[in-house]
Amino acid sequence: MSSESRPERERDPRNGQEDETPPGTGTGSAGADADTGEDPGAAAGTGTDSEPGAPAYADRCYRSPGALAGGVLLLLLGLWISGDALLNGDGRTRLATVFGLLLAVPLVVAFTLRPAVYAGPDRMRVRNPFRTITVPWGTVEALRAGYSSEVVADGAKYQLWSIPVSLRARKRAARQTERAERAAARGVTATAPARPTGLFGLGGVPGADDVGERRAASDQAIDELRGLAADNGERTGAQGEVTVRWAYEIAAPALLGAIALAVLLTTT
Repeated sequence: MSSESRPERERDPRNGQEDETPPGTGTGSAGADADTGEDPGAAAGTGTDSEPGAPAYADRCYRSPGALAGGVLLLLLGLWISGDALLNGDGRTRLATVFGLLLAVPLVVAFTLRPAVYAGPDRMRVRNPFRTITVPWGTVEALRAGYSSEVVADGAKYQLWSIPVSLRARKRAARQTERAERAAARGVTATAPARPTGLFGLGGVPGADDVGERRAASDQAIDELRGLAADNGERTGAQGEVTVRWAYEIAAPALLGAIALAVLLTTT
């Protein structure tokens, strides 16, 4: 965003003479701005939350790769089984298959493909299986990962389904950190790169760049979200209330499929 100021002298095209502007009037303030080095466009832009010329970044997205892979596999398996039932089954079997798909597909999508956390400069959007919670950074009270990842905002607690906590990953990270510290104490990492040892090459000696505390993926994600909350919590655009929206596009088909399947199974 650039700002332009008028020159102090403008040539009159009719007589070819220069029109001098008296100091202290009209466009003389542009010269004062040029002398002081202040940008009038920047002064006019104060009071807004976004800085002119500041780079805009896309929201960070946190999802579980394991859940995505599992969801895709379950959908493919369901399509394969239901396709055979629709092609070779009788009328009642086909109805049961259709109602079962209407119940199962939204649930599989809700618990595997849908969960995500989007973190932007002003707020965090938590997309859980049946709800979408928008949390401005100014309302975040705590972000923690115990047995599950969760955010506390405005006195309420919301789980982060897309950032699952793995105790096995934490233990593995702790062992790697301990192994790296022991190797560093012996001076192994000073000149040697990482080399595998142990059963099937597992548990190798770390290299020079591997020394340091290892963190599980969920703990790293929570640390990043804490940093965003601390850095952006005072922004004007990061204030507001926590909003919760129910995912009716997921709940309604699943409920309809469950009712229809129950009615079909209870009737002869």
